[in-house]
Amino acid sequence: MQTLFKIVAILSTALLLNSCKTETVDVKPDEPTDPEKHETITLGGGCYWCVEAVFQQLDGVISATSGFMGGHIPKPTSEDVYSMTSGHIEVVQVVFDPQKISTGEILKWFWKAHDPTDPLGQGVDKGPIYMSHIFVHSDEQRQLAEASKKEAQAGFDKPIVTTIRDAETFYPAKEEHQDYYFRMKGENPYCPQQITPKLKKLGLDH
Repeated sequence: MQTLFKIVAILSTALLLNSCKTETVDVKPDEPTDPEKHETITLGGGCYWCVEAVFQQLDGVISATSGFMGGHIPKPTSEDVYSMTSGHIEVVQVVFDPQKISTGEILKWFWKAHDPTDPLGQGVDKGPIYMSHIFVHSDEQRQLAEASKKEAQAGFDKPIVTTIRDAETFYPAKEEHQDYYFRMKGENPYCPQQITPKLKKLGLDH
């Protein structure tokens, strides 16, 4: 009987480990960046894993990189950032080809991808690090962002609280935080619980 119990335990453990294996998904890889052809905009819409999973799937997006911007401490450590006292925002820096997707289209996805009326953060992610931000990289982007914000307001009952400000130094997150959803959705419960429903709502779920 003890042998039977051991066999059952081993099989159960194997099934559990197999169900938690990382799921490999074919995601469009980053393309080489050409500063003469491509534009950059930096967006904060809650957890950067969520924002990255949206933008890296869009045609015309060259790359979507998770990181931090907007703080007052240069070269911040993780402790600096997550103490929520350094002023940094979790962001995704989006490089895109304006011949394939316009700044206006990027911003329309931004408004759809999160709740820009929540001043406390997004979903389960609360605090100043998760507040809605658009970091613009040119005067033209600022004008487009302001106009897009006014247009988007018609779709919300509450006022949009998104801050629009000039881009500052971008600090990429560690490599293990890049392409997070598509690498880790079979391991980290946060992914299917928080990110998958967002992608399904947007029609982007694989």
